[in-house]
Amino acid sequence: MFVRTAGERDLAAVRALLVETWHATYDSIYGAAKVTEITDEWHSIASLKARRIRPNSEFLVADDGKRIGGMAFAAATTDAKIVMLNQLYVHPACQRQGIGQALLEEVEASFPEARVLRVEVEEANAPAVAFYRSKGFLPATADCGGGSGLPALILEKAIG
Repeated sequence: MFVRTAGERDLAAVRALLVETWHATYDSIYGAAKVTEITDEWHSIASLKARRIRPNSEFLVADDGKRIGGMAFAAATTDAKIVMLNQLYVHPACQRQGIGQALLEEVEASFPEARVLRVEVEEANAPAVAFYRSKGFLPATADCGGGSGLPALILEKAIG
């Protein structure tokens, strides 16, 4: 798979990837109904369109020409030295193939002025926490994810 900037034509496939990945990852944590509620709001086509055109951001997909196997979205914060990795998801069938690493590397390269990359991770998502820890992320704070009421672990790493 190669990593590229997402286009408008990718959004339906990205939404499908997010819905499937979220159900595979979070149904056992939050329940299928809550995951459906979250994905309907956070991963709607309208939400994805807004992210795709957001200034000072990068919306990436991992694509093999047949399917989208992963996606990432990151945006500069009000402090241009800090970038928030809002999303990095790899389809369950494509995990452990280097796609997450490739997406993460492209995110880092997309923000040359940045010095810190920060990510929120569901504390109960042990594979995601292990992935980020293996890439050099360290705990920064524990907080609630964007006012959603869902617990989140904030991890960050120095970049640039």
